[in-house]
Amino acid sequence: MAAETSALRHRLRSTDLATEIEFLMARARALGTTHANEQLASLKLKARSYAVLALACSQSRPSQRELAEFLSLDASQIVALVDDLERRGYVVREADVSDRRSNVIVGTSEGMALCQRAVSAVTVAENKSLKALDEAERDQLRDLLARVAFEG
Repeated sequence: MAAETSALRHRLRSTDLATEIEFLMARARALGTTHANEQLASLKLKARSYAVLALACSQSRPSQRELAEFLSLDASQIVALVDDLERRGYVVREADVSDRRSNVIVGTSEGMALCQRAVSAVTVAENKSLKALDEAERDQLRDLLARVAFEG
C-alpha cells in the first residue's frame, strides 16, 4: 500500500500542477495542518484553536475582529473558537481599555501553561513537515512566507 501511494505521488508530481506555487503552498499547508493537528490532539487543540490561544497568550490583546482578519477566518469561526477556549478556562474576554464597546481576548494562567505545551507540540509537527530542509532553508522559507503573507 505504501509503495502504491509513493508511486502515485511520484507520477502525479511530474504534472504541471505540481509546479504551481499556489498548489504547492496549499499542499504544504494541508500537510502542516495535518501534522499539527496530530501533535495537538493530546492537548484537545487543533491548529485553529492553537492559533487563537497563541495570539491570546501573546500579550497583544487582540480583538475577535483582529483575530479573524489575521487568521483569515470568518468572524463566526473565531466566535466558536474563542467560546470553546473560554468555556475550557484558557481565555477570557475583557473590555478593551481603548474602546469599551470592543472585547479583547486574553489568555488565562491555565491558557498560558497549555500554550507552552502546545508550542512544543507544534515544533514537533514543524520538524516533521520540514524534515527535508536544513535550518538555513527553514529560515529562508520562513522569511519568504512572511513576505508573501504580510507584504503581498
